Amino acid sequence: MARYRGPRLRIVRRLGELAGLTRKSPKRSYPPGQHGQARRKRSEYAVRLDEKQKLRFNYGVSERQLVRYVRKARRVSGSTGLALLQLLEMRLDNTVFRLGMAPTIPGARQLVNHGHITVNGKTVSIASYQCRPGEIIGVRNNDRSRKLVEANLQNPGLANLPSHLEFDKNNLTGKVNGIVEREWIALQVNELLVVEFYSRKV
Repeated sequence: MARYRGPRLRIVRRLGELAGLTRKSPKRSYPPGQHGQARRKRSEYAVRLDEKQKLRFNYGVSERQLVRYVRKARRVSGSTGLALLQLLEMRLDNTVFRLGMAPTIPGARQLVNHGHITVNGKTVSIASYQCRPGEIIGVRNNDRSRKLVEANLQNPGLANLPSHLEFDKNNLTGKVNGIVEREWIALQVNELLVVEFYSRKV
């Protein structure tokens, strides 16, 4: 199964805050399970695995997709970790989420899959579509699509709009002005540990 469909707060309790996965906050601060409150020394592998899982669950990608992104990031000049984060951040579902059109990334993926979102005036229903600078992200010109997005804009997932995006609330259109910068990535993750995790596997 490509996407996680289980309890989201369980994942948040284990990995920490994931703004893209859910807006709810857990009542308990310790990890789930019988031994959640027990203090135990964690291995280096476990720490790297958790950082990798943060990316997987926050952006809603499968293990195979994440491996593909890591390989693509390695071919880019510069920091592999930063390139990996930028590839994930520039996905269409994440861009729709960051524009405030959806409360979470899974909600944004549903908007995209159901054909409510357009790129440069054409309907795009592929959540993994890589947004490029200069592209216009809009809402399909029908009442149902506009009402869905307008309702979501009342309570956006994240309050601050990143510097690489701009949004026109009147026309319900957003523009990608560039590639996201590291300080605007909302997820608290150590991308270098993710690259180390895959260094022996990819």
